[in-house]
Amino acid sequence: MKTGQNRITELFNIQYPIIQAGMIWHSGWKLASAVSNCGGLGIIGAGSMYPDILRENIQKCKMATDKPFGVNVPMLYPNLEEIIQIILEEGVKIVFTSAGNPKTYTETLQKEGIKVAHVVSSTKFAVKCEEAGVDAVVAEGFEAGGHNGRDETTTFCLIPNVKNHISKPLIAAGGIALGSQMKAAMILGADGVQIGSRFAATVEASAHENWKKKITELNEGDTHLTLKELAPVRMVKNKFFGELEDIYQSGRDKEALIASLGRARAKRGMFEGDMEDGELEIGQVSALINDILPVETVFNNLLKEFEEAKVPAL
Repeated sequence: MKTGQNRITELFNIQYPIIQAGMIWHSGWKLASAVSNCGGLGIIGAGSMYPDILRENIQKCKMATDKPFGVNVPMLYPNLEEIIQIILEEGVKIVFTSAGNPKTYTETLQKEGIKVAHVVSSTKFAVKCEEAGVDAVVAEGFEAGGHNGRDETTTFCLIPNVKNHISKPLIAAGGIALGSQMKAAMILGADGVQIGSRFAATVEASAHENWKKKITELNEGDTHLTLKELAPVRMVKNKFFGELEDIYQSGRDKEALIASLGRARAKRGMFEGDMEDGELEIGQVSALINDILPVETVFNNLLKEFEEAKVPAL
């Protein structure tokens, strides 16, 4: 991939328009700094961090790279004001917000010289992002892992529609793990891509080794979007997923779903390595991921695949 400037590389002052998603339990300072050192934009995932842990990760990331990096802030999480304050105090220059109203903190952050991108799953909310004044929009198809959109719009449908309705720089997310998929997203109108699942199965990701290995074993159909009554999430079909299905079969009891989730399920699965009783969040593209690799190798593969992907003549 040639290293000319485009709207995303210029906005974030990076070499390649490749952003690593701020995934809970995966995206610590080691992953973020490795991605940034390769010329992309590494993102620390604040969603699974207590405020003091977030501060520690930001400080370690600053020591590990002199390149730009950012912090992802899911706005449905507690300690939100404290997290924002830490970001301001530590001089973070890029923030990706998600799961909330983009108006809430965009102006506050931009006044401090921070670039703000917001993650959406529909054209309607992409337009609201532009109205809120964000610097870039991440449009995420429902193939993506983790928390997701209720409309189940795929990346292939979402990106060209969003492109037709906004003028801000556009980042495609959901179902992207290969350089060829990156090229397809950019042909559809994206200025860059955000990649999660492929970076989850890397040496530098902070997730448990059991989980990384599990990612490489997944096939098509092994993940499912569920919990629309609460906050839609794509997860692996395991014992815990079966328990959720049993709750649905017995009458879609919202309180029972909340009680089942309230046992630190995501931490138990992705961080502590319980492949049966833990919540395992990953995208459909995991079916294409067959190995745990260093970030540098993933990056080199993406760039090589991007260059080799050709559009056949009609």
